[in-house]
Amino acid sequence: MEFIIYKIILISAVLGLTLLVAMYSTYAERKVAAFMQDRLGPNRAGPFGLLQPLADGIKMFMKEEIIPDVSNKVLFVLGPCIAMVTALMTGVVIPWGPDLIIGGTHYPLQITDVNIGVLYVFGVVSIGVYGIMIGGWASNNKYALLGAIRASSQMISYEVAMGLSIISIIMMTGTLSLREIVEQQAGAHWNVFYSPLAFIIFLICAFAECNRTPFDLPECETELIGGYHTEYSSMKLGFYLFAEYINMFISSAIISCVFFGGYNFPGVDSLGLSNNIMAFLHAGILFGKIFFFIFFFMWVRWTIPRFRYDQLMNLGWKGLLPLSMVNIFITGIVMYLAGKL
Repeated sequence: MEFIIYKIILISAVLGLTLLVAMYSTYAERKVAAFMQDRLGPNRAGPFGLLQPLADGIKMFMKEEIIPDVSNKVLFVLGPCIAMVTALMTGVVIPWGPDLIIGGTHYPLQITDVNIGVLYVFGVVSIGVYGIMIGGWASNNKYALLGAIRASSQMISYEVAMGLSIISIIMMTGTLSLREIVEQQAGAHWNVFYSPLAFIIFLICAFAECNRTPFDLPECETELIGGYHTEYSSMKLGFYLFAEYINMFISSAIISCVFFGGYNFPGVDSLGLSNNIMAFLHAGILFGKIFFFIFFFMWVRWTIPRFRYDQLMNLGWKGLLPLSMVNIFITGIVMYLAGKL
């Protein structure tokens, strides 16, 4: 019974933390943009503008909710719901830290450790495409439909290269469990040092997966008004926008866990602290890595212009896909020569 209560508390904490990080990512985005453009950014709502995300949320809820008469109303509402739910579901397999020990009982800082954690993440993320496609089609708006088609074709093309880039990591670690992948990177044995090409491919694909610049073609204002969510207003629009920031947070967590040791950091285990203090210290290390990659996502957005759509697809199918296959081949040869195959 105690373990069930702990799991309920952990699920609530992870969901709440995910929503909080996504909410303040919008604030951080505007502050980073302001810094790079020599502006102030939000500074009116609360001290240093820290209440700006709350003000934005209230504004979204208070806006008039419009559903076009010519839309498919059921699917119009279902689209943003699918996008939001699938974004939240991915966080359940991420190991946030080592086990807590309370009264001699081990309590993992992970909602569930399935032995196919990597496949689970890819499966759930691929379902998120349906939320975008359904929303764009149900709007009965040609610009929204074009944005949805762009989003679906972009995500599918880049998910292939992303999945193949992870295969080299699976070959080296011999597991699909995210916790085991993290545990094998204790100390400085981070996978990014052993397979840097896989990291570069995965990082580029993560930008495309999250619809972030320079791959934000589904929302290209100069061509498609607003993209797949052109007809959306109020909190249904907020769900789509919020889902993107949650995906950015989860992508940063996956990158940190798969390539940068997750909650591991060289020298931390030699500090001689108690187990529970170490668990929270390790969790802080993981979040430090996550926040760095979130900042990197924002840095790139305000530095690089977006691609043309043909350049985007050429990069996915003619560039990253062959490179990911070459990476698998090279990994296999190196492992064979090292006697690990």
